[in-house]
Amino acid sequence: MQQVITTLVAIALVAIVIRQCRKPFGWIGRFFLWQMNFTHSALADWGLAHVAVGKSFTILDVGCGGGRTVQKLAKAASEGRVFGVDYSRKSVATARRMNASAIAVGHVEIREGSVSHLPYADATFDLVTAIETHYYWPDLTASLGEILRVLKPGGRLVLIAEAYKDSRFGLLHVMAMKPLGGRVLSRDEHRDFLSKAGYSDIDVREEYKRGWVCAVGRGRPASPGKDPGSVLEAAESREDAGR
Repeated sequence: MQQVITTLVAIALVAIVIRQCRKPFGWIGRFFLWQMNFTHSALADWGLAHVAVGKSFTILDVGCGGGRTVQKLAKAASEGRVFGVDYSRKSVATARRMNASAIAVGHVEIREGSVSHLPYADATFDLVTAIETHYYWPDLTASLGEILRVLKPGGRLVLIAEAYKDSRFGLLHVMAMKPLGGRVLSRDEHRDFLSKAGYSDIDVREEYKRGWVCAVGRGRPASPGKDPGSVLEAAESREDAGR
């Protein structure tokens, strides 16, 4: 009997963890969001180094979670505006608390919403970021197309994740994502999905030892002289300096 109870408790705990990873809720959701803010910080820094972030950019963070990435982006785009969107009410509330002072002065705005139907007008953003979230999008191609809609001509999308098939932990990532209902992509699959959705100038970078991947794609072509910035010019200059 004790073994049965232990098994049932373990199953219940696994179910709670799975739901919290996808969509934090309740009082325990606050802990998961705090943990995500902490553990995803270095990953976000690495990924964002692969795309230009202008001081006057208008930026959207899709799946903003606890709001730490929004905070980082607001600091970089000090003369622009940063928006966060998440389909979890708990995430929205937590992100708003973290960015309360920036929200008060109109520098940041956090909304509840889905990547499938973003609550923004066409051609609004210079940059859209998505960190540790695109695994879970039900229709990845359609969601990438919805992001393309809200990107300004020449704007960029950057997908950042700590799991991809080609990494040293690839098999473990695939196995771990199955119970979560997530899809782990290879580098080539990232490139293919972005291309099919209408993106160009696609570049996929990896941090093999850590199992990190970053995929950047440009939206519809900008008019001459209107491009928000080279996809990787900031990162490449740093890499060249370090050689």
